[in-house]
Amino acid sequence: MIERAVMIEVRDLTKRFGDTTAVDNLSFQVGPGVVTGFLGPNGAGKSTTMRMILGLDRPTSGTALVHGRPYTQARSPMREVGALLDAKDVNGGRSARSYLLSLAQSNGIPPRRVDEVLDLVGLQTVAKKRIKGFSLGMSQRLGIAAAMLGDPQVLLFDEPVNGLDPEGIQWIRQFMKSLAAEGRTVFVSSHLMSEMALTADHLVVIGRGRLIADVSTADFIAGGSTNHVRVRSPQQGDLAELFQARGIQAAPVDGYLEVRDASCEQVGELAAQNRITIYELFQEKASLEEAFMELTRDSVEYHAPAPGSTSPPGGFTSRTSEGAAR
Repeated sequence: MIERAVMIEVRDLTKRFGDTTAVDNLSFQVGPGVVTGFLGPNGAGKSTTMRMILGLDRPTSGTALVHGRPYTQARSPMREVGALLDAKDVNGGRSARSYLLSLAQSNGIPPRRVDEVLDLVGLQTVAKKRIKGFSLGMSQRLGIAAAMLGDPQVLLFDEPVNGLDPEGIQWIRQFMKSLAAEGRTVFVSSHLMSEMALTADHLVVIGRGRLIADVSTADFIAGGSTNHVRVRSPQQGDLAELFQARGIQAAPVDGYLEVRDASCEQVGELAAQNRITIYELFQEKASLEEAFMELTRDSVEYHAPAPGSTSPPGGFTSRTSEGAAR
């Protein structure tokens, strides 16, 4: 089997802020040709990890390498790595074109590249407008334009779909996939599980700064949740008793009988054999959100009570944690 080239490598990375451990002995690799999603609950340490990869935060211990060396040693930083961490962290008094031109000039990038990236992200018509008047979605597009200025092989995006409308979300999804198809390394964090399920080929999942999973998206979903069958019938009680007698789990959910450890064929045959009428029968496949919630359950810092339950003072149930990471 041919091994993938490693473009980003995190080795035993740890970061502490006083008594708070933000990242805890974390190791993983990110290679080219696929979109790698970076997932974790709030406070899991995703942004801190990305900042250490880019040399913006210094690790307490361990290393973060890009192209086999610390990013701070890169001779042409923007030509090697493009990054979007905080779309609003720019001088709002400048125009989009002026901002990008200053970045290009300071990195030895030809001025013509500014127009190319403005066109790439759809901001050519507002290139002369001041950034302070930009919506969050426009600022995200500007941040992506800045990341693409040097035409880098490695790209890091932290929550790139924040503030984008449905058209913009679809655009960034297709954009990231096209970058990976070109052989680039694309490492992206997001809280939108539905988008990661459509975009990411591989996942790195962390909780409380520690690695939970480093696996393909398909395997993560399959391993962290279960498929089940739902059936709707005027005789659901009788059907449930039949399943119970055979040791098959079945419970009413949202007007359906949810059956685990049985296929649609098995459910249909059992109903037919016992002359039970079925109105609806389908398999409900596992989702990335279900798998994520299951595997990160013990890594979530705060849990809101279920609707209708009694909440403690303050409205949240707090789990003991080593501290909130960024």
